[in-house]
Amino acid sequence: MVQKTSAKEAVLDAFERVVIDRGERAATLEAVATEAGVSKGGLLYHFGGKKDLVEGLVERMTGLAESDLEQLAAAPDGIVSRFIRSSVVIGTPFDSTYIAMTRLAQSGLYPEANASLSSVEQGWRTLIEGAVGDPAIARIVLLVGDGLYYNAALFPFDKLPTPEGELDDVVTAIEELTRSRTGR
Repeated sequence: MVQKTSAKEAVLDAFERVVIDRGERAATLEAVATEAGVSKGGLLYHFGGKKDLVEGLVERMTGLAESDLEQLAAAPDGIVSRFIRSSVVIGTPFDSTYIAMTRLAQSGLYPEANASLSSVEQGWRTLIEGAVGDPAIARIVLLVGDGLYYNAALFPFDKLPTPEGELDDVVTAIEELTRSRTGR
């Protein structure tokens, strides 16, 4: 059975799309209501204003980040391998919310967006550092993930510059670096 999206989630989805596609300044209540296919009153029933929409997106990001951390921690191929491999995956709900959150953070108007992104990054860093046992290697893994994500976002899927074999090589190199620094 297909689960229906609630009206509140549909409004939040619309806010996310408007922020991504047109920017934070264009994400007026009217624009979001139009994108969601609801009246402005319908939007205001669920969200009292733009600040409430941002808070709703922060809550969404928190839930998606918790799920992401759980999946990383339980990955049979290991935290580092799963993090690296998931860095080339775009177009997911996590990805969309993350992009919208970065656009809100860039505006400088929503410190809660910056705090949410910082929390996501800290969760990854803590998990990865626990796996590799070295803060510098954990930072390298995060930066490699950022670079892979950036490349995946720039190139279409059919021209992905990082084939699976190259990801294997990256993971192996990080594992070798970890062993040479920590003996793990």
